[in-house]
Amino acid sequence: MQNIRNIAIIAHVDHGKTTLVDKMLYTAKVVKEQHGDFQETKELILDNNELERERGITILAKNVAIEYKGCKINIIDTPGHADFGGEVERVLNMADGVLLLVDAFEGPMPQTRFVLQKALQMNLKPIVVINKVDKLNCRPDEVQEAVFDLMVNLDATDDQLDFQTIYGSAKNGWMSTDWHKPTQDITALLDAIIEYIPAPTVLEGSPQMLITSLDYNPYVGRIAVGRVHRGTLKDGQIVTLAKKDGTRQKTKIKELHTFSGMGHVKTDAVTSGDICALIGIEGFEIGDTICDVENPEPLKPIAIDEPTMSMVFTINDSPFFGQEGKYVTSRHIHERLQKELEKNLALRVEKNPNEDVWHVFGRGVLHLSVLIETMRREGYELQVGQPQVIIKEIDGVKCEPIEQLTVNTPEECSGKIIEYVSTHKGEMTRMEMVNDRVQLEFTIPSRGIIGMRTYVMNVSAGEAIMAHRFLEFQPYKGEIEKRTNGSLIAMESGTAYAYALDKLQDRGRFFIYPQDEVYAGQVVGENAKEGDIVINVTKSKKLTNMRSKSADDKATLPPPVIFSLEEALEYIKEDEYVEVTPTKMRIRKIILDELERKRSQR
Repeated sequence: MQNIRNIAIIAHVDHGKTTLVDKMLYTAKVVKEQHGDFQETKELILDNNELERERGITILAKNVAIEYKGCKINIIDTPGHADFGGEVERVLNMADGVLLLVDAFEGPMPQTRFVLQKALQMNLKPIVVINKVDKLNCRPDEVQEAVFDLMVNLDATDDQLDFQTIYGSAKNGWMSTDWHKPTQDITALLDAIIEYIPAPTVLEGSPQMLITSLDYNPYVGRIAVGRVHRGTLKDGQIVTLAKKDGTRQKTKIKELHTFSGMGHVKTDAVTSGDICALIGIEGFEIGDTICDVENPEPLKPIAIDEPTMSMVFTINDSPFFGQEGKYVTSRHIHERLQKELEKNLALRVEKNPNEDVWHVFGRGVLHLSVLIETMRREGYELQVGQPQVIIKEIDGVKCEPIEQLTVNTPEECSGKIIEYVSTHKGEMTRMEMVNDRVQLEFTIPSRGIIGMRTYVMNVSAGEAIMAHRFLEFQPYKGEIEKRTNGSLIAMESGTAYAYALDKLQDRGRFFIYPQDEVYAGQVVGENAKEGDIVINVTKSKKLTNMRSKSADDKATLPPPVIFSLEEALEYIKEDEYVEVTPTKMRIRKIILDELERKRSQR
């Protein structure tokens, strides 16, 4: 039986966990063999998805393994955002312990709490790693106390509270048991993993393995990944696939792989406690069990939190449809959403039978916008409606999701942020000064958070750090005031001219550049007042052979407002869509024709 440790890495967004895993791979010399010399590649090896690199966040959980002092350490990198909680819940099933990574300045954050709570409930043993101790004004000792208090609040057991703390800087590549004494490498952390994280208990008996993740290879198709719970799985073995709905089917393991470094290696048998990948299993889903042929005993499937947000997806029916994307029909979009459901556990999709409209349910605006962004990059064209919060009826009372919101902001902006949150039905639960910044905590309906990030960033000039996580469903809090400014709508299709935009500047802010193509019904700007106005941005200057005084006036235009996908989704009103294509993102009215719009409003 080989010596194994299974660990998951937990951290808030941007506390450095992917950097730490990269340094662990480097220390174990894996990277050197598989990627050439590490010093040359500055990019994070684990965040290999284009979107993850751009945003600097981990979206998909990943597995790697390293060998250290004769022990195999399986490392699972988890996402930090609560929106990807579906990823987190299934990953923790494979681990025996967790590395809780905390920033030495910021301390434990709400997202850390979300994943840590799940880990403690599963009786996983934590090791606390306080990272970035090389930062100015960091406070490692206070942060360690804050982590202890957090664990006490989360009902940790005495054994879990007796955790080992390691200090260091993943970026500079050192870890130590005392932060005043920097070392040369991160072996202190690897030694702590071997010493404090328990080895998996070996269970004898018929084989059982819960499929907790999936890999994909264009040559062999879908690969089932999970941890062998009991017994031994062998290459070429006939097994039963016990599905979540209770059906059973016989199948054969064509190839058996274990993780090594960044990739897989073929093996003959895998015993209880190790993480492996099975090739050749047909028609499985995450949460199904691989078990014995003669005596199948399925394991309990993974429990996933309910979705809290929904959005309407529909085919692109604007005048520009099919000009920029490759996949535009309802069949393409339907197949793509079905494919996403296979691996994205927290997602639900309902198709409207009579129309080409899908209701997609997810864990938050970020969760859904990452799906839209991925589809856009793959060449899809689609339209999405305003994010809606899921309202439930509990014991005859209308209830809505409530979130815990944390804002860390410079002191001078705190007043405006508190005022904004309170008008959106938020209640302040805590306020404290940390150095020269204010840490604010609120409970607020999920509806109130939509559109808040843009406001908070504008007020604090990008200095605030904002995070939120789902708490529970509570009785409906009443109406929340929405954006009051109306939209500026294009009157006719054509090319937008600087001459026209210049003359219309007093109407409001524009979202388009001169020479952009627009169509009738497209939202081209925000009205400075309430109510929508239809304007003509395609009017060009009439040329005559008479010279006039105003002939030489140059059009001076301020730059237009350019939205990111999340900002656009949070900005639109109920009667608007965001049209998403591989090259452009436009906001439009659902009903393009002005007369039709007026009739429907009546």
